[in-house]
Formats: sequence, structure tokens, C-alpha cells
Amino acid sequence: MDSALPNFSISGKTILITGGAGKYGRALLSALSAAGARVIAASRNRDALEKAAEQCEGEIHVETLDQSEEASVINLCNTVRDRFGNLDGLVNNAVSRTMKGLHGSAEQWDESMAVNARGMLLMHRHFGELMAAQETGGSIVNIGSIYGMTGPSTALYDDLEANLIPDYYFHKAGLINLTRFYAGVYGRKKVRVNCVSAGGLFSGQAPDFVDRYNAQTFLGRMAEGKELAGPVIFLLSQSASYLTGENLVADGGFSAH
Repeated sequence: MDSALPNFSISGKTILITGGAGKYGRALLSALSAAGARVIAASRNRDALEKAAEQCEGEIHVETLDQSEEASVINLCNTVRDRFGNLDGLVNNAVSRTMKGLHGSAEQWDESMAVNARGMLLMHRHFGELMAAQETGGSIVNIGSIYGMTGPSTALYDDLEANLIPDYYFHKAGLINLTRFYAGVYGRKKVRVNCVSAGGLFSGQAPDFVDRYNAQTFLGRMAEGKELAGPVIFLLSQSASYLTGENLVADGGFSAH
């Protein structure tokens, strides 16, 4: 019987990741390149992305993208097709955190939706069609959040009103069903679309918050970056070839209560 292990590999695959300079993005960028993928990283903040890429091993190409602007999405799509050829995977990781708290302005909400709703539509539309035109198809992995599945924990965020951000709960919930929608649209064209709903990543948060958060997870701790990268790499690989429209939850049991 043939070993299943090679199917878990993404070595040699061309993977586009958006927003690779943030805390999730840096972990994913590092893991994808270390796994042997040819990584195309795209962000509005090119300088920060280039600095993040310098800290990684492997092959990383940095491009500019403002996914709220259709012209920018189309330009990147054309660049990927013309310069790199076949695109095996897309990791939709970019997120705009414009609202600053529970009482953030309606203008901040609109700015958020330009990237987090309109931008997600544009990325699925243009890059989904690019992969659908390929004989090999492709895999889209959306980076969601447990807050697309649950309401806010008032006990967790006592005295931390700034972390009760309504737009984040709204667009992360919508992303899960957008995943299912495009899984249905592209499935017969060999393009799989899945979501990873991530739990909290430890990045030096206040000790009181960390203690509260840890108490609400079955594993008693926050995630490390590599633990969120693993499910993403799995969904990009051939081992997930019969998975589409799924929301894979990686949260240490936070949402399983």
C-alpha cells in the first residue's frame, strides 16, 4: 500500500497568502515557506511584509495588494498568472481592524467592510476563476475566527471593552458561509474552498486576559503560531482532496463548551 505521507506535502506548490505581516500572517508565512512552498505574499503594507519575509526561510515573493480595490486584485491576479504560472493555493488571511471598540463609528465599520467583506468577494471571484481555469484546480483556505461562531464572552473581556469589536464578529461569521458558497460554485471545477476558524494566538497579551482565556479552553492555553499553520497546510495539501465547504476549528476546545 502506498504511503499517505507525500499527500500531506505542499513542497513545490505555489501558494498566495494575503496579509502576511500580522501575528497570524507571520506564523503562516514562516510555516508555508519552511514547508517548501513557493510563497507569494501580498499586502498593503509592503515594507512590513518584506521585513517579515526576511525572517523566514525558503522562497518568498512579495507583492502589493489592496484587496478593497478591484483594480489591485485584478493586477495581482494577472501578475500571478503571468509571472508564476499555475496557482495551487490561496490563503485569505488579510484582515482590516478599523473599529476600535464597541462604540466605533459607522465610518470605521464601512472601512472594515471594504476589506473584510468586499475584499473577500473580490479575492474569491478573481482568484477562484483563475484556479478554475487551471486543469489542476486549486485550494482556497480562508482564515476565520472562533468569533465568527460565538458571541462575546463578557467574563473574558471584563474591563477590556476595546476588544468587543462588532465588525469582527460580523465579517468572520459571514466568511464561514461565504466559504460554503464558493465551495459550491467552484467544486465541479476542482477548486476546494475551506475555512480555518482560529482560536487565540499568544502574542504577549496582558496576563489577566491570558489567564481568563486559558481557563475557557480545554487545553488550558492559547495557541502557538505553528499550531494554526498545521490545519492550513493540511487543507492546501492533497490529503484534503475530498474536503470542501468545511470550517475546521483550531481553538484548543474554546468553542466546544
